[in-house]
Amino acid sequence: MSVLPRIQEFAEELSAIRHDIHAHPELGFEESRTASLVEDKLKAWGVDEVHTGIGGTGIVGVLHGKMQGNRCVGLRADMDALPIQEATDLPYASKNQGKMHACGHDSHTTMLLGAARYLAETRDFAGKVHLIFQPAEEGLGGARRMLEEGLFDRFPCDEIYGMHNDPNSPEGRVSVKIGPAMSGATFFDITVEGVGSHAAMPHQSRDPIIVATALVQQLQSVVSRNRPPAEPLVLSVTQIHAGSAYNVVPGTASIAGTIRYFSDELRDLTHERIQDLCAGFEKAYGVTISVDLRNIFHVLMNDPDLGREYLKAAADVVGEENAVETDQYATGSEDFADMLKVVPGAYCRVGHAGSVPLHNPGFVLDDGILPIGASVMARVVERRLPVTQ
Repeated sequence: MSVLPRIQEFAEELSAIRHDIHAHPELGFEESRTASLVEDKLKAWGVDEVHTGIGGTGIVGVLHGKMQGNRCVGLRADMDALPIQEATDLPYASKNQGKMHACGHDSHTTMLLGAARYLAETRDFAGKVHLIFQPAEEGLGGARRMLEEGLFDRFPCDEIYGMHNDPNSPEGRVSVKIGPAMSGATFFDITVEGVGSHAAMPHQSRDPIIVATALVQQLQSVVSRNRPPAEPLVLSVTQIHAGSAYNVVPGTASIAGTIRYFSDELRDLTHERIQDLCAGFEKAYGVTISVDLRNIFHVLMNDPDLGREYLKAAADVVGEENAVETDQYATGSEDFADMLKVVPGAYCRVGHAGSVPLHNPGFVLDDGILPIGASVMARVVERRLPVTQ
């Protein structure tokens, strides 16, 4: 493994930065402290321009290479934490009740800071780099808000790269799935409006609980009977709410959940079948059913050429044997997909030590990933914006 020597020299400082961010987690669009830390570091390290308040708490730094050029590479990291109570007993565990960096966004921010420091010192590239620190990745639409506020109009990029830590991969392995890599996601809310009654006289009701529970079962038929067998699809009902007393049949019941898919066509088919099932249940049970289907994440599409270029940059750091093209889909979602719909690029996963999964209150990230990720980001800039002699 060949971390860039200069980055290795300040690896301990990167760990200290991550521990500070980890101890002070902030939820989406609330990352004011984190954004202030990022701003201060970028300015202290000589980044040419630092722009704040983009998409709420987002930051964009602008770096010019040692030679002029007409191309620009974007590097992106997310900054938000999750509403989870930490249970690690780390000396730098969260000081903010009910908030935790359980997904590793503290490491993403730190790795991009490490790449920024190195690139600001060396300037061994031609053209520009845009350093994008994004708020609110965890389902709140931070990428979309930055785009709506003119991110790529103000800071145009020819290509863009992001990364995610991965405790499920071997330590130091960098992987890229070419093409559709991470699922798109729909969140849904379905409300059944029936007729309530005394629980001892259910014949006077149109029981929404009966309808809702039957609907939960039938929704799974979309996966088993409408999805082409070779195409991945996940439909999970994650909430059901109804009633407030032992002796009352309630008037309403609601269910909620998520759909994960890898093609817009399959998404549209699933939406259509859910609507059809609800319409049929309305008629069969004499109730009213409202359906709210909300696209939260697009399918993350890695550009084939740029995905492989990313792996070449990673191979300079972790070796060719640890820079791998994978065929494994990730059914988790990532709003970097929104940026990739506008600018071509790629997203990689970087393995690290640890066995506790992401989004778990006991998740612990291995600091050894920090100089690796920072080096990979720096190398993709140097490779994609070469200085010609």
